Amino acid sequence: MSNLLIPPGKTIGIVGGGQLGRMIALSAKEMGYYIAVLEPTEDSPCGQVADIKVIGNYDDRKAVEKLAEVSDVITYEFENVDVEMMKWLETKCYVPQGSHLLAVTQNRRLEKEMITKLNLDVPDYAIVTTEEELLKAVETIGYPCVVKTCRGGYDGKGQVLVKNENNIREAAELLAQSECIVEQWMNLDKEVSVIVHRNAKGETVCLPVAENIHKHHILHQTIVPARITADQEAKALQYAQEIAKGLDLVGTLAVEMFLTKEGQLYINEMAPRPHNSGHYSINACDLSQFQQHVRAICNWTLAQPTLLKPAVMVNLLGEHIENTMAKIECLDDMHLHLYGKKVAKEKRKMGHITVLADKIDEAIEKAESLGIWGRTEEVTT
Repeated sequence: MSNLLIPPGKTIGIVGGGQLGRMIALSAKEMGYYIAVLEPTEDSPCGQVADIKVIGNYDDRKAVEKLAEVSDVITYEFENVDVEMMKWLETKCYVPQGSHLLAVTQNRRLEKEMITKLNLDVPDYAIVTTEEELLKAVETIGYPCVVKTCRGGYDGKGQVLVKNENNIREAAELLAQSECIVEQWMNLDKEVSVIVHRNAKGETVCLPVAENIHKHHILHQTIVPARITADQEAKALQYAQEIAKGLDLVGTLAVEMFLTKEGQLYINEMAPRPHNSGHYSINACDLSQFQQHVRAICNWTLAQPTLLKPAVMVNLLGEHIENTMAKIECLDDMHLHLYGKKVAKEKRKMGHITVLADKIDEAIEKAESLGIWGRTEEVTT
């Protein structure tokens, strides 16, 4: 498939109707493509801008067949897609990202094993399936450590910080969901991420390294360029490109990494799709992560993106929308993106604001001056 070009005028099918699907669709339509989306709900963020809506569950064979019938290439906007269904879909339609990428990134054990085989650094870890194995792993790795389910879990869900013996019972309850991974607790300086794109010809490009700040385990702020050394930046980009090659990636991969206070870089986890920490690229780069994703899955030549100005992207959750609406007149030189979600629930990602400035500190101060998010919220990694 390395020479298969999907030209403008063809239809891109998207599995998933959330905000990532919406932003993929908007970029694709600018480039001349039609959009079909498979989504259980009628008025999804992506469905609002799609040409064809296939309403059905992601494991509904008839709905998936319909998506295959109307699509020339199929992508997905989130990784919790049934791998067996994706394998079947590969036999019916062009799915350049493939099922293997999903299988690896859905499972923290497979993910860690793949990264380790590439001789790249990850925190010390152990895989456990019983409480006895859990106790032994915690004893070996030491306190504090983090216990996570190998499958599922996001934004802090499906994980427990084990500070001492009192947390063992809560951690053991995760074993009822799936096998778990016990991970070394890192002495963090920063969390960073790299969005890497690769097409079927093997051309690979990366967005600039981003620095990420979390609140309550949800990404709050992305700062670009990351405030790290040139050597650390080069290593992060190298890691991302080596993983993309090792996975034979076609499409987009977000690689999240830990930078310790000792200056060491460790790979945390991956997402096989556009990522929240790459949203700044819509306004701050000459090519966004969504444009590059379309280029990659349609096998266009990839161009190296350029950061036009330092930028800060800040997420808008449900509890921030009222304040945002009250501050609309203050956004004259900022970029507001809302995702078309009708109900603003607490902790639900509703949109984001991107602020550009000549210097990072200026962008951060401009964002904080809005007073939308509150300075007293607990910051977590």
